[in-house]
Amino acid sequence: MVTKRPSPDQSSTRPLLDKLGVKPGSKIAIVNLDDPGFIKLLRERTADIVAGKPRSKCDLVFMGADSPADLRKLDEVKRWIEPNGAIWVIRPKGGRSTLRDTDVIDGGLAAGLVDNKIASFSETHGAMRLVYRLRDRPK
Repeated sequence: MVTKRPSPDQSSTRPLLDKLGVKPGSKIAIVNLDDPGFIKLLRERTADIVAGKPRSKCDLVFMGADSPADLRKLDEVKRWIEPNGAIWVIRPKGGRSTLRDTDVIDGGLAAGLVDNKIASFSETHGAMRLVYRLRDRPK
């Protein structure tokens, strides 16, 4: 999945990494997301980035999804995050995709996660954050 970065004059005033909750030193995993510009941005904030399954729990997973079938990975990917971590599902916006917000919400619920934030990821892609419910967080 490839995304198109906005030009500086089209960007929100709040930096993307701040919108996505990426803090200095965050442990990040990237799955099915081919976006060199985003990886470069991440590296400016943290060096702890892995493609695919991390060796230990991470704070955030950025997971690309183009179809409802891609969301079946959520059940596995949720095991990669800290109890207070999050999975950002990155998907094409609007008519570019067969994947709707409701598909991501339903996929999260099926994996035992709930959505609690959406953000514009790029000109072409949106992002939805999935987290454990407080009562369902692993101990």
